[in-house]
Amino acid sequence: MKSVIFDLGGVLIDWDPALAFADVFTSRAEAETWMARIDFPGWNRMQDGGRSFAEGLAAARAEHGDEARHLAGYLAAFPVTIEKTVPGSWAVAEALLARGVPLYALTNWSAETWPHALELHPRLGGLFADILVSGQVGALKPDPAIFRLLMDRNGLRPGDCIFIDDSPANVEGARALGMDGIHFTGAEALGRELARRGVI
Repeated sequence: MKSVIFDLGGVLIDWDPALAFADVFTSRAEAETWMARIDFPGWNRMQDGGRSFAEGLAAARAEHGDEARHLAGYLAAFPVTIEKTVPGSWAVAEALLARGVPLYALTNWSAETWPHALELHPRLGGLFADILVSGQVGALKPDPAIFRLLMDRNGLRPGDCIFIDDSPANVEGARALGMDGIHFTGAEALGRELARRGVI
């Protein structure tokens, strides 16, 4: 039987980081402009790779000076960024689980914000046999090392796995190791792709 590996952010959980700065800026556009100026995506990727929040703040201040000050409240405000789920995706995962399909998760996520995900979405613990969190292991998708770690931890073979991610680069990384990859664009399309493979 095939095993199915889910990404989380953008697939099951709707992550909207601009919401963390809603009390700082008067509009979403203003918040997003500031996030672009300080390269929030690049900063966040380092956090997902295992950098501590304290180290991340220090690095941002060193590079951007006082303009980085708003990041200080990000950790406390993080829960509001992940309150929503991606429409329909959980039902797909539940349907797979009901059919006895082994489910795993592989996510680029900071170790310090990960507990909020488990608190807000406790069903994660019941859906997945294992959840590998990048910030806890110091490796990031699409680095082959993080895929191999999930395989090794669970006795999986790439050829027996279907990997789902909203990032084309991550899907290509999985395919390069021999997994079947599905680029997530929505729950309906995901259901069709899984049905075509005979797993749902």
